[in-house]
Amino acid sequence: MSTQPPEAAQNPGRPSVQRYRWLLFDADGTLFDYERAEISALRSAFAQIGVTFDVGCLSTYQRINQDLWKALEKGLITPDKLKVRRFEQLFEALGVSHPAAPFAESYLQCLANCSDLVDGAHDVVSALKPKYRMAIVTNGLSAVQRPRLARSSIRDCMAEIIISEEIGCAKPAAEFFDAAFARIGQPLRSEVLLIGDNWSSDIQGAALYGIDACWYNPNRSPRPAAPPITSEITSLHELLPLL
Repeated sequence: MSTQPPEAAQNPGRPSVQRYRWLLFDADGTLFDYERAEISALRSAFAQIGVTFDVGCLSTYQRINQDLWKALEKGLITPDKLKVRRFEQLFEALGVSHPAAPFAESYLQCLANCSDLVDGAHDVVSALKPKYRMAIVTNGLSAVQRPRLARSSIRDCMAEIIISEEIGCAKPAAEFFDAAFARIGQPLRSEVLLIGDNWSSDIQGAALYGIDACWYNPNRSPRPAAPPITSEITSLHELLPLL
């Protein structure tokens, strides 16, 4: 793996023959436009209970939600508890008197209806389909990810979708990748590339498991010192010349 700067790391000694057989894509923030879906789903769910949704609600929710997803990655909370706990904490912070559990279900239904893709995702995935097997590997929730994929224009490009909630562990745990590799037929680790936007769950998880990682970094965030990565892109279109 290369420790070169992003400009040089984008084509680290491209081999003369096809290197990868499998491309594993993260879902939210990599293929699916999660920020847009989140805002739309929250606005719809709040409207159902007659509460005004504003920017303050969004920032409070995002802080709470991010903290709980980090706890999930560390195995400190289960997906079922996360679904409800984030809205318990949100309603407490906002002073909203409403049961969290039914609201959580309404929110997930609204989120599952949002299948907007990140810019370039459809074109890039469609272009890669003739050459590679592809799968989605996500720490998302089954009630969201499966309906969303089924509604999306890339549904026929994905051979598998591996969801942490269904297998009982989340990225970056090795057990998650064990389950993913079992689902895709146990390819050599050298034949697999993971593409994801989350440094801790995607990039560190891939590095610890011994597979190559491409960091999708559209916001051009500073790259952490470790682990070294195979490549870094700011647009999904940049994948095509790399592969």
